[in-house]
Amino acid sequence: MFGHDRGSHRVMSLALQGGGAHGAYTWGVLDALLEDGRFSFEGISGSSAGAMNAVALAHGFLLGGHEGAREALAGFWDGVAMLGSPELVPPVFDASLPPPGASWMMQLSRWLSPYQLNPLAINPLRDLVESQFDFERLQEECPFELFVAATHANTGELRLFRNNELIADALLASACLPSMHQTVIIDGEPYWDGAYAANPAVFPLLRFCDARDVLLVLLSPLRYERTPRGADEIQQRTLDLAFSNAFRREMRLLAAMREMAIESGWLSGTLEQRLLSLRFHLIDGEAALGKLAFSSKVVANQAFLHRLRDAGRSAAQQWLAAHGEAVGHRASVDIERIFLPAR
Repeated sequence: MFGHDRGSHRVMSLALQGGGAHGAYTWGVLDALLEDGRFSFEGISGSSAGAMNAVALAHGFLLGGHEGAREALAGFWDGVAMLGSPELVPPVFDASLPPPGASWMMQLSRWLSPYQLNPLAINPLRDLVESQFDFERLQEECPFELFVAATHANTGELRLFRNNELIADALLASACLPSMHQTVIIDGEPYWDGAYAANPAVFPLLRFCDARDVLLVLLSPLRYERTPRGADEIQQRTLDLAFSNAFRREMRLLAAMREMAIESGWLSGTLEQRLLSLRFHLIDGEAALGKLAFSSKVVANQAFLHRLRDAGRSAAQQWLAAHGEAVGHRASVDIERIFLPAR
């Protein structure tokens, strides 16, 4: 299968970044890719909301192919919208400004731990994922190689949950913000949000998959337009960087290794050949998400989520028009130029 189409579809792997409610942007990207119908997927790596999208895509694809995946993604995000409290989030708001309810919740989480705020560990997201996804069937019949990232709370090490390990707790661990949710315990080990260790992890798509094309769907800006000065802005930026630095380091290493392989002429090894065979592609949500308030990541508001979905669909449609035919033939983005520092 290496380097070839799967049936009539061009095969690629997906790396899906997390970002709370901003993950609805990725929903839109995936919806457009599925509607286009030219592509199938071999591996999907995701953290936090990226992991939610990955499992929704896989579950729906298992049940009904491309259209089933579109329905499952819509069902999941509309379910997320049902979890929102109308009293905390107004139906219409300026997402460039901190929404009052969400901002209040995030401020409160700075002073009180989830063990104080929510001693019973009530998590509506658990009910949603358990009702939406058939984890037992996914363990046995998942149509893709899934890599759900979580961070070990006591070591900081990355833990990747693969197909045969998919359970609701693995998905909840990947999206466990420790300031807002109690630690998720799996087999006696504590886990937090996967974005701390990888957002998302790219290496498993190289190590365990054959597809040469890898599409990166990013929610965090690769470069910010201005330096924050206010106290809240500074704190938000530090959180953003904490959630994206592991990914940046990994991509910088991959780009450097590819460059070294070319410069040294070491092209005979399996690793070098694999690295140089990869064709990277990128859909970046910076234009739609870059000016949104950090606290909008916890907004479960249907109008807002649909707005992000539509932005993701539009970005993907533009990418498809410009680069869809590149899949299977050539890269559409130069990762060396993006991720290696200028010299």
